[in-house]
Amino acid sequence: MLVILMDNQILAPQHVCQGCLLATQSGQPRWHQGKLGCGQAVTKSLAQQPDRYECMMGFLIADIK
Repeated sequence: MLVILMDNQILAPQHVCQGCLLATQSGQPRWHQGKLGCGQAVTKSLAQQPDRYECMMGFLIADIK
């Protein structure tokens, strides 16, 4: 499950991505073969952290499993 990480809250992507031109028609981030297609991977500081990405709009997205 993808979530948007803010300073003090976690948001569902459809609340943020709906206005993004790179999102799908349903307002979800573009996900291709296990990687975020509309952002860059962020280096993990700890091995147990979820995969994180920075989207083109500047938000931090985490893949929570």
